Amino acid sequence: MAQEEGGRLAEVRARVAASHGITDLAHKLHFYDRWAPDYDQDVATLQYRAPRLAVDCLTQALPGPPHTALILDVACGTGLVAAELQARGFLQLHGVDGSPAMLGQARARGLYQHLSLCTLGQEPLPSPEGTFDAVLMVGALSDGQVPCSAIPELLRVTKPGGLVCLTTRTNPSNLPYKEALEATLDRLEQAGVWERLVAWPVDRWELATSELEVAPGTSARDGFISGIVYLYRKQQATQVEG
Repeated sequence: MAQEEGGRLAEVRARVAASHGITDLAHKLHFYDRWAPDYDQDVATLQYRAPRLAVDCLTQALPGPPHTALILDVACGTGLVAAELQARGFLQLHGVDGSPAMLGQARARGLYQHLSLCTLGQEPLPSPEGTFDAVLMVGALSDGQVPCSAIPELLRVTKPGGLVCLTTRTNPSNLPYKEALEATLDRLEQAGVWERLVAWPVDRWELATSELEVAPGTSARDGFISGIVYLYRKQQATQVEG
């Protein structure tokens, strides 16, 4: 059994490493289309905790009963975040993703009221300004995924006073992206568009998928990488250009 689990983990690590190596957007979306049927099992193998951690953070800060909140799950993938939201009583869920096959898996869960195909960073979100009580983007803010320049688009569709919850990895290979992301987040805060409520570092984010993802002198064999959950409250309706 241990040998089977080790083999499964090796397969998942190879798949994730392959995804990180794709820089062309069309090729990356095609990769996610092919990954969609196995995605949930793969991230479970990696002990991926970001969806639960992000929803825990959001739940503690969102005022009012959860069933009244209109939520947008950006880069929703197969719907892992929606499953966590639904378990906490959130019922009004919209999702967007750039992969049709990932959206198909999300649709099969039956948790979203509305799903849209949208490649953030390439096109605007398909919602009017100030639509949602909360917007989440979990797992897509990393090197080679959604660019930092897309963050203002999340703010655009959030209601004034609404919440924006974001996650990124903090392992060594993602640190340049994290620094660029935090510069964007800080610039928006200095502009008075939102205020930071939470910056929550988490050590056991998911199992490392390569030696490049762990600190020098640490083995990826049994090691976890770290991550962080950010939570912001939108202060005004003013749109900030990316």
